[in-house]
Amino acid sequence: MDYYGALFLIGRVLLGGYFLRSAYNHFVNVKQLAGYAASKGVPAPQLAVIGSGLLLLVGGVGILLDRFIEFSVLALVLFFIPVTFTMHRYWKETDPSMKALQSVNFYKNLALLGAVLMLLIILQPCGY
Repeated sequence: MDYYGALFLIGRVLLGGYFLRSAYNHFVNVKQLAGYAASKGVPAPQLAVIGSGLLLLVGGVGILLDRFIEFSVLALVLFFIPVTFTMHRYWKETDPSMKALQSVNFYKNLALLGAVLMLLIILQPCGY
């Protein structure tokens, strides 16, 4: 493995590991996260938390193992788009602390979405 291969492996472990840790959090804290989701108007919040945890799990495993990347990215896109625009609507917050927190989470999710979308190009045999 060359230098770039090693760096890419480290990046995959970090990114995939992040999604696996988030999936784990969804599964062990279903009740708490469902309560939060309900407060944001999410229908069937417990099912939504479990479903979003499964999307994170699929995405994280695929990235970590470098397998089924298109499917993994699709799972993460299906996670990020509704979650980012439903759970982190910072523009609707009136409390400055909550507005700041939700803004950080909103833009973090957009950045992670951008990173996983780039995997579709990076992992093609010819690069881009």
